[in-house]
Amino acid sequence: MSQTMLHRLLQPILSLFGSAANAEPPSPYFTPDEIGRLYRAQGDHRSALDDQTWHDLLLESWEERLTQDTSIFGRQLLHRRLRAGLQDADCAALTGRLRGLLDDPARLDALTKALRPLRFAETEVAGLLFGGPGDDMPQPPWWSRLLWALPLVLLLSLGLLATQPLGWMATLVAVAPLMALQISYHRRLELWKNTLDSLSALLAGSQTLAQLGGPLLEPFVAERATAARLHGRIGRPLLLRMSPGAEAYMNWFAAYNVRRYWKTIGAVYGTRDFLRACYLRSAELEADVALARHLRRQEHWCWAERSAARTLDLQGGVHPLMEMPVPLSVSLDGQGAFISGQNASGKSTFLRMVGLNLVAARAFGFCYAQAARLPAVPVRASMQNEDSLLGGESLYMSELRRARELLDASGEPAGICLVDEVFRGTNHLESVSAAAAVLESLCERDLVLVSSHNLVLARILDGKLEPFRIDTASGRPVLLPGVLRNPNGIALLATQGFGERIEGRAGEVARWLSAHLAESEDKQPPALSCA
Repeated sequence: MSQTMLHRLLQPILSLFGSAANAEPPSPYFTPDEIGRLYRAQGDHRSALDDQTWHDLLLESWEERLTQDTSIFGRQLLHRRLRAGLQDADCAALTGRLRGLLDDPARLDALTKALRPLRFAETEVAGLLFGGPGDDMPQPPWWSRLLWALPLVLLLSLGLLATQPLGWMATLVAVAPLMALQISYHRRLELWKNTLDSLSALLAGSQTLAQLGGPLLEPFVAERATAARLHGRIGRPLLLRMSPGAEAYMNWFAAYNVRRYWKTIGAVYGTRDFLRACYLRSAELEADVALARHLRRQEHWCWAERSAARTLDLQGGVHPLMEMPVPLSVSLDGQGAFISGQNASGKSTFLRMVGLNLVAARAFGFCYAQAARLPAVPVRASMQNEDSLLGGESLYMSELRRARELLDASGEPAGICLVDEVFRGTNHLESVSAAAAVLESLCERDLVLVSSHNLVLARILDGKLEPFRIDTASGRPVLLPGVLRNPNGIALLATQGFGERIEGRAGEVARWLSAHLAESEDKQPPALSCA
């Protein structure tokens, strides 16, 4: 047979494989619950970021940027690192791997291409692979061993239909259980099919990485044959992939999908140890590659050194989600910080910038700054407390609940607390009083950074929080020592068109209050009682 004739005969098959290889991976939507499933199964929750800190620091948006063109496997691994952080040795090893990838762009591009099959997974499987001890394999019913006989019974009934007047009754009896199986198993078959597709993508990616080879990929090479055999066991046969219509007939008239369901469940649960190892190897490699690709796109970043728990030195830090960030620097040693500044000066953004860089350094060993020495400790934030109509919780009650959570968590282990505008939901006098008491207690065990318009707190917390102010006189924010002296709350009335009458009256009240408070200016606040 000539090569031309052979090529013509094989062209349909070659086209099928070619289109699959060149197909663009889907972009499925995964819920936060699905992305966090590996973390919940394996993370250390004692020192992990809690949900409010995660939302207050806008980490979900940053995580989306980190995980561009990354499969669900890599996204789940990155999420676990972000939530739980890394120990010193693990962080040092990750830094070494990232340095190697950044120093070899060709290798990084080759790994990105080899990891591409993982992105065809449209269902998360961490819940299946890393489930709890009670997550045992579903046991097949007794009748599943007799499914092979159903197509034979159907053929026999068709023979009776052709030869006997009442043969249609036998055909109906043969078809009924087949139809009942498809109806009763439809939902679980669809879910399991999606799960098998994701596991097949994982195994296909493992085999592709084994073909690439190299020092990082030796485990993939060693397990290549096992991955290929398991891929064949849970995958669909070639003939059915080439003729999908035939599979539908086999499902309805031979219960093929139900038999495959129970067969592949046994294969998956019987090899879960191997699949877990395969998952973790692939996910960790993809997470490393995603971080290296991210750093290649960044202009403003550095490797972060690790410091003592109550020492923080961030030079030229920026927030990566801002389009034109202004670098700010802060150094703390033992004492926390009280941040003051005019309205819209960037106090909340500054706290979020510090928090995100702390999280990045703890999880990945780098941060967005010129230089950094940061502690690898838990970060806890209270920045977006709101009232809840549906939950029946006022703003002040929401703030009290969060303050109670911070106090319960502080020192276990010691961490960093970021607090923005503490206790806005009550009157000024009680707000200052409650804030002083809570912040003093937090400062005993954690490093605290707080921003507030209640400038009197800086005086009350003197010796526990070092005062800083964000100055915008030059048109760009600068962090300077000291407390704000010229608040602009009343001045902003003019920019919003309130009129001279309201502006004047506000000024009179402000002067009266200032004079009233000045009467006791020299009196020191009562010391915190430790009894």
